[in-house]
Amino acid sequence: MIKKIANIFFEKFSVQPEVFRSPGRINILGEHTDYNEGFVLPAAIDKNIYVAISKRTDNEVHLFACDFNEYFITGIGQIKPADKQWPNYILGVVYQLQKNGHSIGGFNLVIDGDIPIGAGLSSSAAVECATLFALNTVFNLGLNKLQMAPLAQKAEHVYAGVNCGIMDQFASLFGKKEHAIKLDCRNLHYEYIPANMGDYKIILLNTNVKHNLASSEYNTRRKQCEEGVTIISQNNPLVKSLRDVDMNMLNKHAALLDPVVFKRCKYVVQENERLLGACEDLKLSDLQALGIKMYETHEGLRKDYEVSCKELDFLVNYVKAIPSVAGARMVGGGFGGCTINLIHKEAVDKIINEISAAYETAMGLTLTTYRVTIEDGTAACNIN
Repeated sequence: MIKKIANIFFEKFSVQPEVFRSPGRINILGEHTDYNEGFVLPAAIDKNIYVAISKRTDNEVHLFACDFNEYFITGIGQIKPADKQWPNYILGVVYQLQKNGHSIGGFNLVIDGDIPIGAGLSSSAAVECATLFALNTVFNLGLNKLQMAPLAQKAEHVYAGVNCGIMDQFASLFGKKEHAIKLDCRNLHYEYIPANMGDYKIILLNTNVKHNLASSEYNTRRKQCEEGVTIISQNNPLVKSLRDVDMNMLNKHAALLDPVVFKRCKYVVQENERLLGACEDLKLSDLQALGIKMYETHEGLRKDYEVSCKELDFLVNYVKAIPSVAGARMVGGGFGGCTINLIHKEAVDKIINEISAAYETAMGLTLTTYRVTIEDGTAACNIN
């Protein structure tokens, strides 16, 4: 992929580029906790977005997307959202840099990658982080990764129109081989947690569905969590988010909370507790204990947070009875996307074949599978 993008760049612009990559991510535990100032446990994976870049002698920006075989050209002084979606992830980064006082000249950029689009692996965050890292390098902006993460997040908010938490960009930038990142979404304190999978492989099963409830229900869940915090904080002034609430406190306020709001809060409070326990499981390489927590998380997302769907539930329920699967759960915002599964290496092929056939029979849909490993975050690439 590195040679390929460098060659395409040379064909388009007749100069040798510098090449950078930024990975997609999985989230082992900690779903819907980020916007509640809780903990998440992401890891960068071995699928990347690549950008090849060089400075120009004028003030023009020339972009080329290999996937779409499309150019986009604008001026560095005329950065604004494009009619097409793909340039906006790049232009959004340029806008954030300019807004924060960083001087950038014209540049050529070619983008390509092998992160599956729409699988919930955060390809958009990888585009933003690869672009930001590349511009930071070629224009000597002097930013460190901790400064880059919120800029990449803002690019997604403003130009892509997605009000995401910071987990995706942080994981893409800070990933470390064979480690997960325990990230505190309140203050961005982080700790690398060993994630040695031993005889187990991380397998993603893509439902290939995305129910259109996702965005509206996401906003509803945020409001319900905020409603719970408002009521609990009336008696506990130190409570600023669900991060500050434990199950004792939540149970004491159960009578004051709408039953649905109580369920939403219960899931988030329990998920934070589960995640802290999962970090200890990983440190002990106890994948069976981790797997139990993954199943518990799925159950919480299904029953209490109500963001699962029949396709996701089918995949998790199917593997639950198989001893060679340590754990599984839906991953991402919900209403479709992937499940993440810890499967013993000797059983991977057999299980994928069986569940693919069963899924097609039950749901009338084709299952897509991805085998991923945990790798390092955003970096420059060696072309030679």
